[in-house]
Amino acid sequence: MIRKWGFISFLIFILPQVMLAQLNFSDHFINKVLRVDYLLTGTDSTAEVILRQLKKEPHYGGSHVNLIDIYDLGTYRYRLFDQSSNELLFSKGFCPVFQEWQTTDEAKVQKRGFYQVAIFPFPKKTCRLVIEERAWDGEFTEVFSTQIDPEDYFILEEQVPAYEVAELSLQGLPQKKVDVVILPEGYMADEMDKFVADANRMVRSLFEVEPFSQHKEDFNWYAVKVPSVESGTDIPGEHIYKNTAFNSHFYTFDTPRYLTSQDMLSIHDAASVMPYDHIYLLVNTNQYGGGGFYNFLSVTSVDDRLSETVFIHEFGHGFAGLADEYYTSDVAYSEYYNLEVEPWEPNITTLVDFDLKWNGMVGDNTPRPTPRTSKYRDVVGVFEGGGYLEKGIYSPVMDCRMKSNGPNGFCPVCQQAIEQAIEWHCE
Repeated sequence: MIRKWGFISFLIFILPQVMLAQLNFSDHFINKVLRVDYLLTGTDSTAEVILRQLKKEPHYGGSHVNLIDIYDLGTYRYRLFDQSSNELLFSKGFCPVFQEWQTTDEAKVQKRGFYQVAIFPFPKKTCRLVIEERAWDGEFTEVFSTQIDPEDYFILEEQVPAYEVAELSLQGLPQKKVDVVILPEGYMADEMDKFVADANRMVRSLFEVEPFSQHKEDFNWYAVKVPSVESGTDIPGEHIYKNTAFNSHFYTFDTPRYLTSQDMLSIHDAASVMPYDHIYLLVNTNQYGGGGFYNFLSVTSVDDRLSETVFIHEFGHGFAGLADEYYTSDVAYSEYYNLEVEPWEPNITTLVDFDLKWNGMVGDNTPRPTPRTSKYRDVVGVFEGGGYLEKGIYSPVMDCRMKSNGPNGFCPVCQQAIEQAIEWHCE
């Protein structure tokens, strides 16, 4: 595994070889989507996949060059193999809501299922899909495997919904750009102008911070106009329930500010009208909150005074796989990180294998651990606290957009991870 090597060795010897090993897209795929819908279900210690449906969709937004994920991010991943040769054709890491739920107290006493969607280019030949979870020791283990015949007449090929789309910013071909579909949650039909204005406002705020300010030309943004019956969203803790397009709600895992949706069926059906790498759900409420899941979904409310800040923070999770760096806020999780294993997220460390992280960015005169004092306020160091824990996990700076709403933007370590994600999508 990559984590057994030093970071410099990885860059010099391994990364070029992996990059050269990327496949020729047209040899194995056509420029459409094979979408696999399934339930991810289990308890705190078990995971099971239940296949629901397969769909052929018209708009693949991903890179035609970078098909095999080399960065090993995410708590889950899916991989596609050629059935006859066993050659790896495609892979992608992600973080599902299910994985967070597994660390809650409820998961210790009850089994639950969460709707999931896997997206990859449509294969030309029979292939094998494998879904894997990252175990407590940091290694991936297989949860599910199935054979997929692209000629199977049970693969649905339905007409995509006829939703109107506002093209917020188009900068080039989908396979050469980061394609983001923004969906409206809790906007009625007569509120679509507000939705487009909110979407434009959020996108502008993102491009006011580094490194996004240098990469506006690397993104395509679409706003898909999907009306809801009622305005707003569910707030279960206040007994407020709304009939909305994507069934979002606050109080996820009993945390009032945690705003999510588990209706991935409706979300992906709506997003299918355009090519996409990432989906962002804007929720029409003035209550503070949001949520972000790597290569899965980002969500934020739009009318709180901190909505733009939360939008940027959650995109850090969803797009670049950045971890939360705070350690004092209430969360529903217990035993979220194994302190004997280096976390996969690029902006936290247990120091188990710090060479894989930002070791080279820490100055010789900066102590490790680095005290959280004013002397080190503006330096990259090794500050204890992060990933919801006060002890045993370290973050790069005293404060960052991934820690609080105070800083103007991301720290140098988070910026580096974001740059890496942008480059990966745009090759």
